[in-house]
Amino acid sequence: MQIDLTPEALLSQLGYSKTEQSIEQMKKTIDNTHGFSNFSKHILALHDELAHIKGFIALSNSRDAFKIKCSEEVSEEIKEEFSTLIENWSKKYKVETQKVANKPTYYIIGQ
Repeated sequence: MQIDLTPEALLSQLGYSKTEQSIEQMKKTIDNTHGFSNFSKHILALHDELAHIKGFIALSNSRDAFKIKCSEEVSEEIKEEFSTLIENWSKKYKVETQKVANKPTYYIIGQ
């Protein structure tokens, strides 16, 4: 059984307030993320897993995509752990991500 997350529920889970603008941005991001319903529940698990290394999943300000970020103030060792976590998650759930050059940031492209 597949349970689809509503934009409002996803906003809450990722720590956003539910405004008309944020709901609209979330809807666009979900629509723009190919195969989103196939891995949506795994986004929240990843968000929780990243918390201990100051990582999180957010809505991008520059495009209709989810981005996975890690604080730039963490050690290189933590940044490596972050990258490994993202790579393993991407492979496990067959999700395409795009690394941002010179930053501990990835965009979720979709399946």
